[in-house]
Formats: sequence, structure tokens, C-alpha cells
Amino acid sequence: MNMPINSVISSGRVQGTNVYNAAGDKLGTIDDLMIEKYTGQVRYAVMEFGGFLGIGSDRYPIPWRLLTYDKGLGGYVVPLSTPKLEGAPRYPKDKQPAYDEAYGAAVNGYYGA
Repeated sequence: MNMPINSVISSGRVQGTNVYNAAGDKLGTIDDLMIEKYTGQVRYAVMEFGGFLGIGSDRYPIPWRLLTYDKGLGGYVVPLSTPKLEGAPRYPKDKQPAYDEAYGAAVNGYYGA
């Protein structure tokens, strides 16, 4: 499989990257990545959404496979609307849940992933 040049990126550069919906509207930014420690695969991009200047915003884990990088936008695009995100699993920054099988099933089930 031929990978494009610069197809690998550091997690530090992913953090802070904008996330858009299919219409190109900004939904939030990537706050963190959740990586499966045994396989090394990124499982979730945790998006910061809501609030004002990071105050009162929550963290929304989105299955990584739902994100597509758009060079024109310089960010990731997800097939999600704001109303869909408003009902999604989320948590405040200071109360990260245990990313166990039950939590993963709830997140993946919500998104149909």
C-alpha cells in the first residue's frame, strides 16, 4: 500500500485541529486522542465542543474512523450535525470516564460505528 507523503502526524499536531461537519461548519477542536495501548491504534478523537473559549465546554469522544482529513479546510470532517453531537456521549474535562468496553460500546453504538 502506497501511503501519501506526510501521512504520519504527531499527536501534538492533531490536538487543536479544527473539526468540521460535511457543510464545512466548524464544530469544535480535537482536545485529545485515545489510543488502544496494545495495538497502538487511535480509537477516538476527543473533540472539545460547546462553551465559550474553552470554558463550559465538554469533551466528546468520536470514533476515529469517522474523521476524514480535508486539506482544503486544514482540519477533520465528520458526518455529524450539531443536534447529533448535542445528544452524544460527553464529559467535562476534569471527569474523564474509564474507556472500558462498556463505555466504548456506548460511544460506538451512539454513532453506529
